Amino acid sequence: MKLLEGKTAIVTGGARGIGKAIALAFAGEGANVAITDLNLDEQTASVEKQIVSLGVKCKAYASDASKFDDTEKVVTQIINDFETVDVLVNNAGITMDNLLLRMTEQQWDVVLNVNLKSVFNFTKVIQRIMLKKQSGSIINMSSVVGIGGNAGQANYAASKAGMIGFTKSIAKELGSRNVRCNAIAPGFIITEMTNKLPEDIKKQWENDIPMKRGGTPEDVANVAIFLASDLSSYVNGQVINVCGGLRT
Repeated sequence: MKLLEGKTAIVTGGARGIGKAIALAFAGEGANVAITDLNLDEQTASVEKQIVSLGVKCKAYASDASKFDDTEKVVTQIINDFETVDVLVNNAGITMDNLLLRMTEQQWDVVLNVNLKSVFNFTKVIQRIMLKKQSGSIINMSSVVGIGGNAGQANYAASKAGMIGFTKSIAKELGSRNVRCNAIAPGFIITEMTNKLPEDIKKQWENDIPMKRGGTPEDVANVAIFLASDLSSYVNGQVINVCGGLRT
């Protein structure tokens, strides 16, 4: 039997990068998958098609994860289509890097809303379903930057650090009802987002990593499979670094 057979998962920001890798990995382990993204386009359609080809149910939904009303609407649609939710992966995220000296209020607000408020939105709505059935796994995609900080990323680091505090609090609130909440903190993962970085910055990251390479989205997805499955049934309130030893 596959590790996630019979489970239904929601992956926010599931059409690209780490979210896409997680959605495909979950499907490979037998889960039905609902993916959300800000817009439905050729990319979301392609991922949906790839997942369906693995023999599970999949549907993509347009949703602004930073808005609570949008979140309530899309979760209602997902429940109508899939009937239940067993796993929530809060993966939607963006960067708007700048030194604090030059960072605008808008850059701060947008990053905090997309990265952190979205976690509040989806978790608050989904917890009702999980509490009722007394089971579920919530996985929040944080970052090693949320643990150690990074110059030029005060907004991003604050959002990811906030996610860790949120994760630990929700784990304590929901644990007695068999609903677990954990976080993954990726390090330098090679995605569309990190590919936009200057070559010297990417080289510096790689030199700082004991394993001397960037990670892949699949490296992160493998940890997400563990946290979504019954293999981690006694893992709650934890932050698992996937960083090649960058943060130890």
